[in-house]
Amino acid sequence: MYRHGDVLVAAIDAIPQGCRRLQHLTLAEGEMTGHSHRIAEPGSAVLYQHQNRFYLEVTGDHATLVHQEHGPIQLPRGTYHVWKQREYSPREIRVIRD
Repeated sequence: MYRHGDVLVAAIDAIPQGCRRLQHLTLAEGEMTGHSHRIAEPGSAVLYQHQNRFYLEVTGDHATLVHQEHGPIQLPRGTYHVWKQREYSPREIRVIRD
């Protein structure tokens, strides 16, 4: 399991059925700052989406998860579920915005 700021990445066995392949490698984009959690090396991974859930398949030996405010993380070859952290307030549970 890996935490990169407000993004959590955890290994899973396989990409679920019904996911669609995305044409980018941005795992989360900051609405307030414009910064993004993304894979640095094109061609090293594939990002998938099913409803509001994201899945990452690292197809190279590794993929580097980068963000302007966090140190890079090397993700080894494998399949991952990606979550964006949420926060609780008395009125609602909401996705954190950086």
